[in-house]
Amino acid sequence: MTSVQSTSSNSLSHEEPRVLGVFTRSGLIVTGFVFICFVALFYRWLEHQAKISLHAPEDWGHAFVIPLISGYMVWLAREKVARAELSVFWPALVPFFLGIQAYAYNLFNVQNHMLQGMSMILTLGSLVLWMLGPAMFRYLFLPIAYLVLMITISESFMLAITFKLQLIASQGSWLILNLIGNPFGWFEVDIDGNTLMILTSSGETLPMNVAEACSGMRMVVAFYALAVAVALMGSTQWWQRIALILLAGPVAVFMNMIRVTVLGLLMLVNPDLVSGDAHTVIGTLLLVPSLGLFLGMSWMLNRIISVSDSDANSTKSKGVKA
Repeated sequence: MTSVQSTSSNSLSHEEPRVLGVFTRSGLIVTGFVFICFVALFYRWLEHQAKISLHAPEDWGHAFVIPLISGYMVWLAREKVARAELSVFWPALVPFFLGIQAYAYNLFNVQNHMLQGMSMILTLGSLVLWMLGPAMFRYLFLPIAYLVLMITISESFMLAITFKLQLIASQGSWLILNLIGNPFGWFEVDIDGNTLMILTSSGETLPMNVAEACSGMRMVVAFYALAVAVALMGSTQWWQRIALILLAGPVAVFMNMIRVTVLGLLMLVNPDLVSGDAHTVIGTLLLVPSLGLFLGMSWMLNRIISVSDSDANSTKSKGVKA
Protein backbone atom coordinates (compact mmCIF):
# COMPACT_ATOMS: atom_id res chain seq x y z
CA MET A 1 0.00 0.00 0.00
CA THR A 2 2.81 2.34 0.92
CA SER A 3 4.78 1.46 -2.22
CA VAL A 4 1.77 2.18 -4.44
CA GLN A 5 1.27 5.58 -2.81
CA SER A 6 4.95 6.44 -3.11
CA THR A 7 4.98 5.38 -6.77
CA SER A 8 1.94 7.52 -7.59
CA SER A 9 3.37 10.50 -5.69
CA ASN A 10 6.69 10.14 -7.53
CA SER A 11 4.91 10.03 -10.89
CA LEU A 12 3.01 13.20 -10.03
CA SER A 13 6.12 14.96 -8.78
CA HIS A 14 8.01 14.09 -11.98
CA GLU A 15 5.21 15.26 -14.24
CA GLU A 16 6.57 17.88 -16.62
CA PRO A 17 5.08 21.36 -16.00
CA ARG A 18 2.93 22.83 -18.74
CA VAL A 19 3.26 26.23 -20.40
CA LEU A 20 -0.07 28.10 -20.53
CA GLY A 21 -1.66 24.98 -19.09
CA VAL A 22 -1.41 23.19 -22.46
CA PHE A 23 2.16 22.58 -23.66
CA THR A 24 4.95 20.72 -21.96
CA ARG A 25 8.38 22.21 -22.61
CA SER A 26 9.34 19.49 -25.04
CA GLY A 27 5.90 19.70 -26.66
CA LEU A 28 6.29 23.46 -27.03
CA ILE A 29 9.61 23.03 -28.82
CA VAL A 30 8.12 20.47 -31.22
CA THR A 31 5.06 22.67 -31.77
CA GLY A 32 7.25 25.66 -32.54
CA PHE A 33 9.31 23.70 -35.06
CA VAL A 34 6.21 22.29 -36.77
CA PHE A 35 4.64 25.77 -36.79
CA ILE A 36 7.66 27.26 -38.56
CA CYS A 37 7.60 24.49 -41.18
CA PHE A 38 3.86 24.92 -41.69
CA VAL A 39 4.14 28.69 -42.17
CA ALA A 40 7.03 28.22 -44.59
CA LEU A 41 4.99 25.74 -46.64
CA PHE A 42 1.91 27.97 -46.86
CA TYR A 43 3.69 31.32 -46.77
CA ARG A 44 2.48 32.43 -50.20
CA TRP A 45 -1.16 31.94 -49.25
CA LEU A 46 -0.74 33.62 -45.86
CA GLU A 47 1.02 36.59 -47.47
CA HIS A 48 -1.67 36.96 -50.14
CA GLN A 49 -4.47 36.71 -47.56
CA ALA A 50 -2.79 39.41 -45.46
CA LYS A 51 -2.62 41.71 -48.50
CA ILE A 52 -6.31 41.13 -49.26
CA SER A 53 -7.30 41.87 -45.66
CA LEU A 54 -5.18 45.04 -45.53
CA HIS A 55 -6.47 46.25 -48.90
CA ALA A 56 -10.15 45.73 -47.98
CA PRO A 57 -10.39 45.74 -44.17
CA GLU A 58 -14.15 46.38 -44.24
CA ASP A 59 -14.62 43.12 -46.15
CA TRP A 60 -11.87 40.76 -44.98
CA GLY A 61 -10.18 42.51 -42.06
CA HIS A 62 -11.72 39.97 -39.70
CA ALA A 63 -9.26 37.39 -41.08
CA PHE A 64 -6.63 38.77 -38.69
CA VAL A 65 -8.90 38.13 -35.68
CA ILE A 66 -10.01 34.58 -36.57
CA PRO A 67 -6.72 32.85 -35.50
CA LEU A 68 -6.82 34.75 -32.19
CA ILE A 69 -10.37 33.54 -31.49
CA SER A 70 -9.37 30.02 -32.49
CA GLY A 71 -6.44 30.14 -30.08
CA TYR A 72 -8.75 31.41 -27.35
CA MET A 73 -11.01 28.40 -27.93
CA VAL A 74 -8.03 26.13 -27.35
CA TRP A 75 -7.16 28.04 -24.19
CA LEU A 76 -10.70 27.61 -22.85
CA ALA A 77 -10.37 23.84 -23.33
CA ARG A 78 -6.82 23.73 -21.96
CA GLU A 79 -7.70 21.50 -18.99
CA LYS A 80 -9.33 18.91 -21.24
CA VAL A 81 -6.45 19.18 -23.70
CA ALA A 82 -3.92 18.67 -20.90
CA ARG A 83 -5.70 15.48 -19.76
CA ALA A 84 -6.18 14.04 -23.26
CA GLU A 85 -4.15 10.99 -24.21
CA LEU A 86 -1.48 11.54 -26.85
CA SER A 87 -1.04 9.04 -29.68
CA VAL A 88 0.16 8.83 -33.26
CA PHE A 89 -2.68 8.30 -35.73
CA TRP A 90 -1.04 7.08 -38.93
CA PRO A 91 -4.17 7.00 -41.15
CA ALA A 92 -4.21 10.81 -40.98
CA LEU A 93 -1.20 10.82 -43.30
CA VAL A 94 -3.58 10.21 -46.23
CA PRO A 95 -5.54 13.49 -45.92
CA PHE A 96 -2.31 15.25 -44.84
CA PHE A 97 -0.51 14.54 -48.12
CA LEU A 98 -3.77 15.05 -50.03
CA GLY A 99 -4.03 18.55 -48.57
CA ILE A 100 -0.45 19.39 -49.59
CA GLN A 101 -1.03 18.10 -53.13
CA ALA A 102 -4.32 20.00 -53.41
CA TYR A 103 -2.59 23.18 -52.25
CA ALA A 104 0.19 22.78 -54.83
CA TYR A 105 -2.35 22.09 -57.59
CA ASN A 106 -4.48 25.13 -56.72
CA LEU A 107 -1.36 27.26 -56.35
CA PHE A 108 0.39 26.49 -59.62
CA ASN A 109 -2.40 25.18 -61.90
CA VAL A 110 -5.81 26.57 -60.93
CA GLN A 111 -4.46 29.53 -58.91
CA ASN A 112 -7.60 29.68 -56.76
CA HIS A 113 -7.00 31.46 -53.46
CA MET A 114 -10.12 30.06 -51.77
CA LEU A 115 -9.26 26.44 -52.63
CA GLN A 116 -5.68 27.01 -51.51
CA GLY A 117 -6.99 28.08 -48.11
CA MET A 118 -9.27 25.06 -47.85
CA SER A 119 -6.32 22.81 -48.67
CA MET A 120 -4.27 24.50 -45.96
CA ILE A 121 -6.98 23.88 -43.33
CA LEU A 122 -7.23 20.23 -44.44
CA THR A 123 -3.47 19.86 -44.07
CA LEU A 124 -3.48 21.50 -40.64
CA GLY A 125 -6.30 19.33 -39.32
CA SER A 126 -4.69 16.16 -40.65
CA LEU A 127 -1.34 17.17 -39.16
CA VAL A 128 -2.85 17.65 -35.70
CA LEU A 129 -4.76 14.35 -35.94
CA TRP A 130 -1.63 12.51 -37.10
CA MET A 131 0.73 13.84 -34.42
CA LEU A 132 -1.64 14.10 -31.43
CA GLY A 133 -4.25 11.40 -32.03
CA PRO A 134 -8.07 11.27 -32.01
CA ALA A 135 -8.40 11.92 -28.25
CA MET A 136 -6.64 15.28 -28.53
CA PHE A 137 -8.17 16.09 -31.92
CA ARG A 138 -11.61 15.85 -30.35
CA TYR A 139 -10.98 19.14 -28.53
CA LEU A 140 -9.03 20.82 -31.35
CA PHE A 141 -11.39 20.08 -34.23
CA LEU A 142 -13.69 23.09 -33.74
CA PRO A 143 -10.85 25.64 -33.32
CA ILE A 144 -9.24 24.32 -36.50
CA ALA A 145 -12.52 24.26 -38.42
CA TYR A 146 -13.21 27.85 -37.31
CA LEU A 147 -10.13 28.97 -39.27
CA VAL A 148 -12.12 28.40 -42.49
CA LEU A 149 -13.85 31.73 -41.84
CA MET A 150 -10.62 33.65 -42.43
CA ILE A 151 -10.43 32.48 -46.05
CA THR A 152 -11.43 35.06 -48.67
CA ILE A 153 -14.32 33.72 -50.73
CA SER A 154 -14.06 33.81 -54.52
CA GLU A 155 -15.69 36.76 -56.27
CA SER A 156 -18.20 34.62 -58.18
CA PHE A 157 -19.44 33.00 -54.95
CA MET A 158 -19.71 36.35 -53.19
CA LEU A 159 -21.75 37.88 -56.03
CA ALA A 160 -24.11 34.91 -56.05
CA ILE A 161 -24.59 35.08 -52.28
CA THR A 162 -24.76 38.82 -51.73
CA PHE A 163 -26.77 40.10 -54.71
CA LYS A 164 -30.17 39.27 -53.18
CA LEU A 165 -28.95 40.53 -49.83
CA GLN A 166 -28.12 43.85 -51.51
CA LEU A 167 -31.68 44.12 -52.77
CA ILE A 168 -33.09 43.41 -49.31
CA ALA A 169 -30.73 45.94 -47.71
CA SER A 170 -31.63 48.62 -50.26
CA GLN A 171 -35.38 48.07 -49.83
CA GLY A 172 -35.11 48.07 -46.04
CA SER A 173 -33.03 51.26 -45.94
CA TRP A 174 -35.43 52.89 -48.43
CA LEU A 175 -38.30 52.18 -46.03
CA ILE A 176 -36.42 53.42 -42.96
CA LEU A 177 -35.26 56.63 -44.66
CA ASN A 178 -38.78 57.40 -45.85
CA LEU A 179 -40.13 56.86 -42.34
CA ILE A 180 -37.59 59.37 -41.08
CA GLY A 181 -37.86 62.03 -43.80
CA ASN A 182 -41.44 61.96 -45.07
CA PRO A 183 -43.36 62.83 -41.87
CA PHE A 184 -41.37 66.03 -41.42
CA GLY A 185 -41.02 66.92 -45.10
CA TRP A 186 -37.24 66.89 -44.89
CA PHE A 187 -36.63 64.57 -47.84
CA GLU A 188 -38.06 61.73 -49.90
CA VAL A 189 -36.36 58.60 -51.15
CA ASP A 190 -36.96 56.70 -54.38
CA ILE A 191 -35.45 53.32 -55.19
CA ASP A 192 -34.26 51.83 -58.46
CA GLY A 193 -32.72 48.41 -57.94
CA ASN A 194 -29.73 48.96 -55.66
CA THR A 195 -29.72 52.73 -56.11
CA LEU A 196 -31.42 55.07 -53.67
CA MET A 197 -32.37 58.56 -54.89
CA ILE A 198 -32.62 61.02 -51.99
CA LEU A 199 -34.76 64.03 -52.96
CA THR A 200 -34.13 66.94 -50.59
CA SER A 201 -36.65 69.68 -49.75
CA SER A 202 -34.58 72.11 -51.83
CA GLY A 203 -35.06 69.95 -54.94
CA GLU A 204 -31.56 68.43 -54.99
CA THR A 205 -31.21 64.74 -55.97
CA LEU A 206 -28.53 62.68 -54.24
CA PRO A 207 -27.98 59.18 -55.70
CA MET A 208 -26.48 56.47 -53.49
CA ASN A 209 -25.54 53.02 -54.72
CA VAL A 210 -26.23 50.47 -51.99
CA ALA A 211 -23.79 47.94 -53.45
CA GLU A 212 -20.96 50.47 -53.09
CA ALA A 213 -22.07 52.12 -49.86
CA CYS A 214 -22.66 48.81 -48.12
CA SER A 215 -19.57 47.17 -49.63
CA GLY A 216 -21.63 44.56 -51.47
CA MET A 217 -22.87 42.96 -48.23
CA ARG A 218 -19.48 41.27 -47.91
CA MET A 219 -19.54 41.94 -44.20
CA VAL A 220 -21.97 39.03 -43.94
CA VAL A 221 -18.88 36.80 -43.67
CA ALA A 222 -17.69 38.83 -40.67
CA PHE A 223 -21.13 38.51 -39.09
CA TYR A 224 -21.07 34.74 -39.53
CA ALA A 225 -17.57 34.61 -38.03
CA LEU A 226 -18.88 36.61 -35.08
CA ALA A 227 -21.95 34.38 -34.73
CA VAL A 228 -19.92 31.16 -34.81
CA ALA A 229 -17.51 32.51 -32.19
CA VAL A 230 -20.35 33.47 -29.85
CA ALA A 231 -22.12 30.15 -30.52
CA LEU A 232 -19.06 28.01 -29.79
CA MET A 233 -17.88 29.89 -26.71
CA GLY A 234 -21.18 31.14 -25.29
CA SER A 235 -23.47 28.14 -25.74
CA THR A 236 -23.20 24.54 -24.63
CA GLN A 237 -26.06 22.89 -26.56
CA TRP A 238 -25.84 22.19 -30.28
CA TRP A 239 -29.36 23.44 -30.98
CA GLN A 240 -28.39 26.78 -29.39
CA ARG A 241 -25.32 27.03 -31.58
CA ILE A 242 -27.25 26.22 -34.73
CA ALA A 243 -29.92 28.79 -33.84
CA LEU A 244 -27.33 31.53 -33.34
CA ILE A 245 -25.57 30.72 -36.61
CA LEU A 246 -28.88 30.76 -38.51
CA LEU A 247 -29.63 34.19 -37.04
CA ALA A 248 -26.36 35.62 -38.39
CA GLY A 249 -27.78 36.21 -41.87
CA PRO A 250 -30.84 38.24 -40.77
CA VAL A 251 -28.75 40.24 -38.30
CA ALA A 252 -26.20 41.03 -41.03
CA VAL A 253 -28.93 42.24 -43.38
CA PHE A 254 -30.56 44.34 -40.65
CA MET A 255 -27.27 45.93 -39.63
CA ASN A 256 -26.50 46.79 -43.24
CA MET A 257 -29.93 48.43 -43.50
CA ILE A 258 -28.95 50.56 -40.52
CA ARG A 259 -25.55 51.22 -42.11
CA VAL A 260 -27.07 52.42 -45.39
CA THR A 261 -29.61 54.52 -43.49
CA VAL A 262 -26.85 56.25 -41.52
CA LEU A 263 -24.87 56.85 -44.73
CA GLY A 264 -27.99 58.30 -46.38
CA LEU A 265 -28.45 60.74 -43.51
CA LEU A 266 -24.77 61.69 -43.67
CA MET A 267 -25.13 62.30 -47.40
CA LEU A 268 -27.62 65.07 -46.60
CA VAL A 269 -24.91 66.77 -44.55
CA ASN A 270 -22.00 66.12 -46.91
CA PRO A 271 -22.18 63.81 -49.96
CA ASP A 272 -18.45 63.09 -49.65
CA LEU A 273 -19.08 61.21 -46.40
CA VAL A 274 -20.59 58.28 -48.32
CA SER A 275 -17.33 57.52 -50.11
CA GLY A 276 -13.88 56.99 -48.69
CA ASP A 277 -13.32 55.87 -45.13
CA ALA A 278 -16.72 56.94 -43.74
CA HIS A 279 -18.61 53.78 -44.68
CA THR A 280 -15.68 51.65 -43.48
CA VAL A 281 -15.67 53.31 -40.06
CA ILE A 282 -19.46 53.04 -39.74
CA GLY A 283 -19.43 49.38 -40.72
CA THR A 284 -16.71 48.65 -38.17
CA LEU A 285 -18.58 50.48 -35.42
CA LEU A 286 -21.75 48.51 -36.18
CA LEU A 287 -19.93 45.29 -35.27
CA VAL A 288 -20.16 46.41 -31.62
CA PRO A 289 -24.00 46.41 -31.38
CA SER A 290 -24.00 43.25 -33.52
CA LEU A 291 -21.84 41.53 -30.92
CA GLY A 292 -24.26 42.78 -28.27
CA LEU A 293 -27.18 41.26 -30.18
CA PHE A 294 -25.49 37.88 -30.44
CA LEU A 295 -24.49 37.92 -26.78
CA GLY A 296 -28.07 38.79 -25.83
CA MET A 297 -29.43 35.96 -27.98
CA SER A 298 -26.91 33.54 -26.47
CA TRP A 299 -27.93 34.64 -22.97
CA MET A 300 -31.63 34.14 -23.77
CA LEU A 301 -31.02 30.68 -25.24
CA ASN A 302 -28.92 29.69 -22.24
CA ARG A 303 -31.68 30.90 -19.91
CA ILE A 304 -34.25 28.83 -21.81
CA ILE A 305 -32.23 25.63 -21.59
CA SER A 306 -31.35 26.22 -17.92
CA VAL A 307 -35.01 26.71 -17.01
CA SER A 308 -36.08 23.60 -18.93
CA ASP A 309 -33.27 21.57 -17.34
CA SER A 310 -34.26 22.69 -13.84
CA ASP A 311 -37.90 21.77 -14.52
CA ALA A 312 -36.85 18.38 -15.85
CA ASN A 313 -34.63 17.74 -12.84
CA SER A 314 -37.38 18.73 -10.40
CA THR A 315 -39.84 16.44 -12.18
CA LYS A 316 -37.33 13.61 -12.10
CA SER A 317 -36.66 14.08 -8.38
CA LYS A 318 -40.40 14.05 -7.66
CA GLY A 319 -40.74 10.82 -9.58
CA VAL A 320 -37.92 9.25 -7.58
CA LYS A 321 -39.50 10.33 -4.27
CA ALA A 322 -42.86 8.93 -5.33
